[in-house]
Amino acid sequence: MKKQPFLLEIGTEEIPDWMIDPALKELQQLFEALLAENKLDGKVTLAEATPRRLVLMAEGISAIQPDSVELVMGPPRAAGEAAAAGFARKLGIEPQALRTVQTARGEYLAYEKRVRGRASINILAEALPGLILKLYFPKTMYWTGKGGPRFVRPIRWIVALLGAHVIPFELAGVKSGNITRGHRQLGKSRVRVTVNTYLTRLRANFVMLPRWERRLTIQSQADAVFEAHGVYVRPDRELLETLVNLTEYPSTVLGRFDEQFLSLPEEVLVTVMRHHQRYFSVFNQDGTLAPFFLAVMNTVDDPEGLVQQGNERVLRARFNDARFFWEVDQQKKLAERVEDLAKVTWQAQLGSYLEKTRRVVELVRQLGGNAHAQRAALLAKCDLTTEMVKEFTELQGVMGGLYARAQGEPEPVWRAIYEHYKPLSMDDAIPSTPEGRLVSLADKLDTLRGCFAVGLIPSGSKDPFGLRRAAQGVVKILVEGRMSVSLGQLLGENAELRDFMLDRVRYYFREVRGFRYDEVNAVLAAGWDDLTDVAERLSALQAVRPTEHFEPLAASFKRIRNILRQAAFAGGDRIDESLLEAGAERALFDAFQATRARVSESGLDYRSKLEAIAGLRPAVDMFFDKVLVNAPDASVRRNRLTLLDNLLTEFSAIADFSEIVTQGTQTDKGE
Repeated sequence: MKKQPFLLEIGTEEIPDWMIDPALKELQQLFEALLAENKLDGKVTLAEATPRRLVLMAEGISAIQPDSVELVMGPPRAAGEAAAAGFARKLGIEPQALRTVQTARGEYLAYEKRVRGRASINILAEALPGLILKLYFPKTMYWTGKGGPRFVRPIRWIVALLGAHVIPFELAGVKSGNITRGHRQLGKSRVRVTVNTYLTRLRANFVMLPRWERRLTIQSQADAVFEAHGVYVRPDRELLETLVNLTEYPSTVLGRFDEQFLSLPEEVLVTVMRHHQRYFSVFNQDGTLAPFFLAVMNTVDDPEGLVQQGNERVLRARFNDARFFWEVDQQKKLAERVEDLAKVTWQAQLGSYLEKTRRVVELVRQLGGNAHAQRAALLAKCDLTTEMVKEFTELQGVMGGLYARAQGEPEPVWRAIYEHYKPLSMDDAIPSTPEGRLVSLADKLDTLRGCFAVGLIPSGSKDPFGLRRAAQGVVKILVEGRMSVSLGQLLGENAELRDFMLDRVRYYFREVRGFRYDEVNAVLAAGWDDLTDVAERLSALQAVRPTEHFEPLAASFKRIRNILRQAAFAGGDRIDESLLEAGAERALFDAFQATRARVSESGLDYRSKLEAIAGLRPAVDMFFDKVLVNAPDASVRRNRLTLLDNLLTEFSAIADFSEIVTQGTQTDKGE
């Protein structure tokens, strides 16, 4: 069967850069599902995008869908010959062509109808309009009138080709064809393409379709700055990806700004350049900020320097604004702004930032925070009232720290304020000082407790208050800051909050720290109130797991738990030594006593405790090999269950070994 290549290009007005990657991924998934559903074979070979186009290419698509057999169900067989004849007549066949099919409701008549495969081009022509409109975007618009198709931006052209043929369809008044468009300023407005010439024709019209090519172009030109000027462009992967999605034919221009602006904090200048102008910051070899910036253009070059001059003029105005805000804000100290927080709403049901600040200060005090930590908690949110943060919201927290430093606050205070929003992600570092960790922890806990108390709980992808990030921050600070505090007491009695936090704890230890899922389950089943302790138990479990006796013993513990559950044994009894049978049973009891004494030794680390517990394996194996737990004598049977219950309970304080997944399971003797 002949195989054909495929090309789909959706040409639009400029798509917001942050919406491109998810849309492209979904486009590929939808198309692959379409191919699979219709048995068209083929595989996607390219999924690329620029601000003005989403592109999909595939190869190996069948020209014709394979024939299929469809089972058409008819009346029950018991309905008689008349019903069978009517069903056959409806299908245009003889009754003899029907066959009997056994179903859950009895025997039914059915017909195997052979369906000829359709031409792939017809299937695609019907499916592609709906597939395109199915793409999810956070915001969409209509442009053909109310009730018309909605898309992220108006669709201006569509290229749809299967082999040498146009896949004919129309969407929002735009007919598919083989005409694309080049770069908005540099290329032609009508470019005829085939599947084979598409990429080269775009390139000739100043469109670098592969994102790796745009990325490499920007990176190589940024690297060249050092050779030409002796300064270097600081790598910024997130900004780079943004600029790749904003351009079709990128090039860079190096601009300058007045050195007098270097008197402003570096954080302010970098934020203005990065977040507001999308410029790369440039640094001297000693790591200090240089009076340069690197802008990325969506054009070939800037021969007359007009683009450079325009960017320099805009940046000068932004820096002047920042300098004005810096000077005005300094006229009122942070401490004088605390009461102003009463006018800043945190959340309608939870009150103002002043109320939140008072709760955080109290929580820091309860956590044992010193005077510096409590002072930092008091001043942490005051920068929300400053002109700088109102204009550059990305600087909240950072500006508070910078203002506190400029106003003479001690370093433990200003640094705690500066870092109290950290960590912003699982890859971000926690605050560097004990005071900063306490303030950050208290702030995040207050947010979590407050939001859960009034029912503002994340659902699906919706998390407007960043509660998942806050919970992850709490976990990361407690573990990496080695803060041994009772998480249960901090979370309170809210069951939903506790479950939410437990999910974050699991995620951290599994996905961030790399522990196996059954190890995490085993340790958390033994308690997770102290996350520092959880981390130590997990490390010990991970270290002891490969040893000879550990996994077999874990399998025995699973077996013990099953025995106790099957016997509905509630526990609570004391072991009656007089009922212990000499040999394997007595040997297990003696080993249990000796191991309990060893594990109870003060100063013994978790690894040594686990190694001691693993040493029980020979005695446990011998017990199950020689002793019938389900003894005929009720007293002996109960005493043996008590021995097993004591064994399980005593040594499950570090981890619930029955949660460990082992290579095989044993068959219980006599249970």
